[in-house]
Amino acid sequence: MYKLVAIDIDDTLINDDKEVTPATQKALEQAVAKGAVVTLATGRAYASAQAVARQTGLNVPIITYQGALVKNLLDEQVLYERYVPKDAARKLFEYCIEHNLHLQTYIDDKLYAREENQKIIDYTILNKTKYYIEPDFSKLVEQPTPKMLIIDEPDYLDEIAPVLRELLGEGVHITKSKPHFLEIMHHEGTKGHALKFLAAHFGCDLSETIAIGDSWNDHEMLEAAGLGVAMGNAIPALKEIADYVTVSNNEDGVKQVIDKFVLGIEA
Repeated sequence: MYKLVAIDIDDTLINDDKEVTPATQKALEQAVAKGAVVTLATGRAYASAQAVARQTGLNVPIITYQGALVKNLLDEQVLYERYVPKDAARKLFEYCIEHNLHLQTYIDDKLYAREENQKIIDYTILNKTKYYIEPDFSKLVEQPTPKMLIIDEPDYLDEIAPVLRELLGEGVHITKSKPHFLEIMHHEGTKGHALKFLAAHFGCDLSETIAIGDSWNDHEMLEAAGLGVAMGNAIPALKEIADYVTVSNNEDGVKQVIDKFVLGIEA
């Protein structure tokens, strides 16, 4: 039996109306009642992710910031935390100033940007979080952060990603959560690392875990899990490495996985 299920939020657990459907909600509750640990694994900040988790009635540690922070919902105890290396954070900040790029960072679970623009406004509408403007951004760069994020055109981000990998070195992990978002974490700040940590925390083997996602930032956890599941709406590259492809986020894809692999209900 699968004992731990890690589910991405955006375009996976929630549909395009940004809702967890009643059918999916019921499946989550049934999985928990059967003894499975159901958790979230998201690029979102904890402040944003915990709101979704509490709505769905979860009370376990959740994976946030792509895996750079695992935090307990009940007492908000931090179980796993990895910060962007200081030297890499400075280099990234300088690169973004030089190339006039929108960079945002997270300090104590608060989102900061250097200036107010449409990018930060749209981002926070999407994630339902507040933002703070700090013109003296260099002082923020010196503080511990689980994630830094550049927002720009998808093709341009694809172009600069290898440049940044070379510039920032092996101490960082760089991924895209959505086409316009390039995210920079500690190299152990991946959903795969966090899934391995949680499996050990709950005393279950990785073969007893399921990971469900839709985007390339999910690939580490799909590869680490006993059963890696791509959504029907997932990018083609993720479907290629998945053990199983379910239906889309608008068709209760998560429910279908739980029914089939956790509850043993055939469609």
